Amino acid sequence: MKRLLTNIAWSGGRKNDKKDGSVIYTMRERVKLKKPTLFDFGAIEGDDEVFHQDEKFGIPIFTVEGLTSHIKGLLDADPTLQKIWVKGEISNLRYHSSGHIYFTLKDKKSSIRCVCFRGNASHLKFRMEDGMGVLALGRISVYELGGSYQLYVEDLEPDGIGALYLAFEQLKTRLKREGLFEDKFKKPLPRFPSKIGIVTSPTGAAIRDMVNVLRRRWKGIEILIAPVRVQGDGAAEEIADAISMMNECGDLDLIIIGRGGGSVEDLWAFNEEIVARTIFKSEIPVISAVGHETDFTIADFVADVRAATPSAAAEIAVPDRMEMIQTVESLRQRLNLKVIQIVRERRNLLDNLSNRVVSRKPQDQINQKRQRTDDLINSITRSLQHRININKSLLNGIIEKIDALSPLSVLKRGYTITYSLPDRKVIKRSADVSVGEELEIRFSDGRLICGVKKAKIR
Repeated sequence: MKRLLTNIAWSGGRKNDKKDGSVIYTMRERVKLKKPTLFDFGAIEGDDEVFHQDEKFGIPIFTVEGLTSHIKGLLDADPTLQKIWVKGEISNLRYHSSGHIYFTLKDKKSSIRCVCFRGNASHLKFRMEDGMGVLALGRISVYELGGSYQLYVEDLEPDGIGALYLAFEQLKTRLKREGLFEDKFKKPLPRFPSKIGIVTSPTGAAIRDMVNVLRRRWKGIEILIAPVRVQGDGAAEEIADAISMMNECGDLDLIIIGRGGGSVEDLWAFNEEIVARTIFKSEIPVISAVGHETDFTIADFVADVRAATPSAAAEIAVPDRMEMIQTVESLRQRLNLKVIQIVRERRNLLDNLSNRVVSRKPQDQINQKRQRTDDLINSITRSLQHRININKSLLNGIIEKIDALSPLSVLKRGYTITYSLPDRKVIKRSADVSVGEELEIRFSDGRLICGVKKAKIR
């Protein structure tokens, strides 16, 4: 009996039962055969081209391709393997440029290759690392080109720790290492803002609380609201876009971002990296007011100021009008008292000076100062003359040393200098002079022009 081989998923072919008991599985893609040879065992049924499977001693003979397809079909047909959790440790992790993630899950005795395609990888809340324990949700199938079975991962959770918590800690550590939380980058809040931007949900209680507090504390404040989603898919992108657009307005003094309380999942948009980096890049100071006092998000760490609640953010943003009026009045009273005190002190000082002038004659004071001036002039004159005498002595000593080394001093002791004429070169040896040559002899008090009549050389 003969069976025919295929290279298709079991659900994708057309099954024909033959009278001789053979089964034909057609291929999705036709295989265009060349001229049949002894090594070809294909049979053509109409337009469908298939591979034959022979038997030997009643045992079927598979091609590698056919065997791989058969195993793949068995695994794909097993409902247990189509949705399973696999627990293990990540190794050989590789993030591909295509967006796919390739890694191996292993335990003490076994390992399995895994792949998480880009569509699923983009929804992971944390970044995988080698050595991390995880629970992987997916299905088991065969990678036919390599002939190996592997886990096709759809979702991933850290083993023993929540995925959101791990993602929060990973992003927090990375941004802190980059310096986004450092105080030197925090911008001071304006003392008296005239226009404030608010990024939040337009329907929540948070926006009503903030607007009420702002208007109650500082009447006339201008408020610009950017309505965004504060939870769910796409919320982080909307928040980041709103912050960027408010920076483009050019006339805002302050930005408040926030929402009311909720679960970790509800607040997660404010833990996204895109929101954190947009806050950091903002040229306008940002107050983060997410959730309740016990809720902390990445936005809180990056923002210039963190408020415990949205209402608290509004109180931080603007001063209280009545408190400012009381403060101004208090300062006015203190200023008046200070002016009165200064006037009294200056009047007393003037009275004391007047009394001193009357008690001491001005002419006596002038004479005293004149005599003191004369004394100072005499002292300075003596000091300068003494310094001049010292410098003159030093100068004379230097001149004597220079004179001692001068050639003129040597001439004064009876020596002369002889020059050849007309080039006026100094004659150092008698051999340098010829009979009849004219010479110039220099004395300390003059010169002589002489002629050489005879030369005696030793």
